[in-house]
Amino acid sequence: MHEGVHEALHRIAAIGAAARLDLGGLDLTDSDLRTLRPEIGHLTTLTELDLSSNQLTVLPEAIGNLTALTELDLSSNQLTVLPEAIGNLTALTELDLSSNQLTVLPEAIGNLTALSWLGLAGNQLTTVPEAIGNLTALTELWLNANRLTVLPEAIGNLTALTDLWLNGNRLTAVPEAIGNLTALTSLNLCNNQLTVIPEAIANLIALTELRLNNNGFTSVPEAIGNLTALTQLDLSSNQLTGIPNAIRNLTALTELDLCSNQLTAIPETIGSLTALSWLGLAGNQLTTVPEAIGNLTALTELDLCSNQLTAIPEAIGNLTALTELRMSGNQLTTVPEGIGNLTALNWLGLFDNRLTALPEAIGNLTALNWLGLFDNQLTTVPEGIGRLPALSMLWLNNNQLTTVPDTIGNLTALTTLGLAGNRLTVLPDTIGNLTALTTLWLNVNQLTVVPDTIGNLTALTTLGLSNNRLTAVPDTIGNLTALTTLDLSNNQLNAVPKAIGNLTSLAELELCGNPILERQPDTRTTATRYSNDRTD
Repeated sequence: MHEGVHEALHRIAAIGAAARLDLGGLDLTDSDLRTLRPEIGHLTTLTELDLSSNQLTVLPEAIGNLTALTELDLSSNQLTVLPEAIGNLTALTELDLSSNQLTVLPEAIGNLTALSWLGLAGNQLTTVPEAIGNLTALTELWLNANRLTVLPEAIGNLTALTDLWLNGNRLTAVPEAIGNLTALTSLNLCNNQLTVIPEAIANLIALTELRLNNNGFTSVPEAIGNLTALTQLDLSSNQLTGIPNAIRNLTALTELDLCSNQLTAIPETIGSLTALSWLGLAGNQLTTVPEAIGNLTALTELDLCSNQLTAIPEAIGNLTALTELRMSGNQLTTVPEGIGNLTALNWLGLFDNRLTALPEAIGNLTALNWLGLFDNQLTTVPEGIGRLPALSMLWLNNNQLTTVPDTIGNLTALTTLGLAGNRLTVLPDTIGNLTALTTLWLNVNQLTVVPDTIGNLTALTTLGLSNNRLTAVPDTIGNLTALTTLDLSNNQLNAVPKAIGNLTSLAELELCGNPILERQPDTRTTATRYSNDRTD
């Protein structure tokens, strides 16, 4: 504890029944307090008391003598109950009781009518007393992360509330009285067990943030269209099968999350939400995307992953502000040429689809940093891929590529290149231009040779060449002195490449499944020891 805390505790313990200390504020946070002496009640001039982050399990009734307190912080203790005397602290404007073990609140809490901020998050409350409705000056109420199953109707009396956090409880319904809270700007009801959104929510016309994710909603009332001040709406992880047309009224929305529902279609009216910068539609059952999505020209992030999309509308080319576009886990066979208009993109995920080809226009995405194309059916890569100078990660694993264009050598910013699981028989010499590469996966192909230029890739730390048809590797592999992992297993090598002796950073060397190890049993031991000797 700090010297000042020691002194404060000493003075509190020393004061007699008639003694008084003229203190305005007392900070005893994180002081390893397990009990609070009754003498605390003599500090009647205190206006601020911070007892947070201690190990208090109870409070003395004498706490009720501190009637001048305006701020009391008891967060992060182990309190299970509060004394009725807490109701004497009628001057309190801020009371933090979060992160304790409270299971009930005393009715006397309703006496604290000056409170503007009340923190009760992270307790074990199952109910809230009706007396909470007396706290009509409250502007912020934090009841999240408790065990509440119901809310009192009296919550509708708190008409000054601007922020109400009820997330992480066990609520199955919300009282219609919530519609009285017309000053609310932020309402968080996520992670509950709600199945119906009350119509009364339509009265909350000041709301700018509404979080309803992780519940059991199957529908959204048309009345949601009244919430025209909303900028953030989270309806993800529910069981929604449709979105009302009234959503078109929410023209102030900048973030809309509809991920992980059971949506089969998105209304054309979504095109009215022209202020949107983030739109999440992943994890639904969408088969199409409306052309009207092209109206959302302020979008910077669009997530369409894990649906059943077979095509993307050309109108997607209008979304020229996009920086992230996620379309993995669908059934796409083609990508529209219009994708080439998205020149601000830095992240593009098209993996786990059924793509057989890519448009040349992909070469226009000159800001692209990450491109995921693995788990498709690509047989070729367009020459235009070489026009992506900012690309640092390119994933082409698990396709049907037989060749890679020479232009891949232009991608000099690449640090990771995945080409494993294809049908490559040869690599272009230009691969040697990729001198920033640290990871190169070429496993599970049909390579019979590796170009000498691979020796230029001196930044490589991981090189995978397993499950090919290599009979030798070039001596230039010895230049790759930064390598820590080299996998040459399951090839047709007849000898341990001598150049490997230069790779002094190697920690892992895989040579199993080669003829050298089948015909010369002692070589396995030698190769293993060789690797281990280089890990010093």
